[in-house]
Amino acid sequence: MSLYGLATVVVLVVLFLANAIRVLNEYERGVVFRLGRVIAAKGPGLILLIPVIDRMQKVSLRLVAADVPAQDVITRDNVSVKVNAVIYFRVVDPVKAVISVENYLYATSQLAQTTLRSVCGQAELDELLAEREKINAHLQDILDRHTDPWGIKVTVVELKHIDLPQEMQRAMARQAEAERERRAKVIHAEGEFQAANRLREAAQIIQESPMAMQLRYLQTLREIASENNSTTIFPVPIDLIRPFLSDPGTMTAKAKKESDNG
Repeated sequence: MSLYGLATVVVLVVLFLANAIRVLNEYERGVVFRLGRVIAAKGPGLILLIPVIDRMQKVSLRLVAADVPAQDVITRDNVSVKVNAVIYFRVVDPVKAVISVENYLYATSQLAQTTLRSVCGQAELDELLAEREKINAHLQDILDRHTDPWGIKVTVVELKHIDLPQEMQRAMARQAEAERERRAKVIHAEGEFQAANRLREAAQIIQESPMAMQLRYLQTLREIASENNSTTIFPVPIDLIRPFLSDPGTMTAKAKKESDNG
């Protein structure tokens, strides 16, 4: 064999091996078509193909995180909002992902957008804001059921942001402020109620012991005198000085009478 012929053979062998050998990573699978028919999903590792006859299409099994663009939604109570989300999914059946849908990434994204508008449009604004977990679960269930024939598993759907119109934001701010004022008034009223109960109990105790009232009166006078340097005119209850204003003769006769009775 001449040198030219040997070089030709080497080139052909190299081209054969280049077209026959494929190496797939751990997270990849290769869907092999032989004369247009699917024979298997192979990988990972070394894959041997028959040149010209076999054709392989790679599919990644890694989890995909895709943003769902903001969608204009009119809620059930006629409030216009913009809602966006993020969806996590992965391929669980490479053969279905290749032969059942032309582009599973694009198809899943489009399905997520339409489902997001549909589900959010069936909810009221308060439900949309307060029950995100419920809406996320509903979205995930719908998407998972529709993408299952494509070999796609939707694992998580999360609402990212709900953009309210300015008028609605101002109305909600006023509502929140009114709610805070209501709570403050309730707390203040409860405080006054508890204070009134305590004062009533203190008045009952003082009523049972008049001397306690006089002692409290004297204590108040002492506090006023210690805190203010100015002259304070304060009425003195007559009950406090009545014993000093009584007639000494009358008091002596009264004491003698009590002594005789005793």
